[in-house]
Amino acid sequence: MADSIDSLAAALGRMPSGIFVLTTGLNGRSSGMLASWVQQAGFEPPMITVAVRRDRYIAEWIAESGSFTLNQVGAGNKPLLKHFGRGFGPDEPAFTGVAIREDRPDGPILADAIAYLHAVVKGSIDSGDHRIFLAEVTQGARLDPDADPMVHIRKSGLHY
Repeated sequence: MADSIDSLAAALGRMPSGIFVLTTGLNGRSSGMLASWVQQAGFEPPMITVAVRRDRYIAEWIAESGSFTLNQVGAGNKPLLKHFGRGFGPDEPAFTGVAIREDRPDGPILADAIAYLHAVVKGSIDSGDHRIFLAEVTQGARLDPDADPMVHIRKSGLHY
């Protein structure tokens, strides 16, 4: 018996994910976006994967620059969700009103992040409507040891 598409969507949506602000820079510009499809992919060296919609300019920026920063969002940090949830165009300032801990060419570290990871892209693969980047973590730190990460569970696994 085949499961219905609604049942499949509900089952996929139950896969929990963290919430991150992915930041990157290219040619003196920087931007950021919410990212939830992030996974550790190796221990030695430390590797992660992140999926970005192929039609987002940030996917091209990551591919061209070869690096990005993941800023982990803490539980209850709705201001970061609200700010980055609206999205930004390539020439829009993405960090106006957001405190930056360190502004780096591979993506700013957000002052309100509970942890960050700088990563260097080692490869990518197109996966339907997303591009999955495999990256080596070259630097990172837990910035707020008492904070819990924000966890997201979707109602449907077929859309954000």
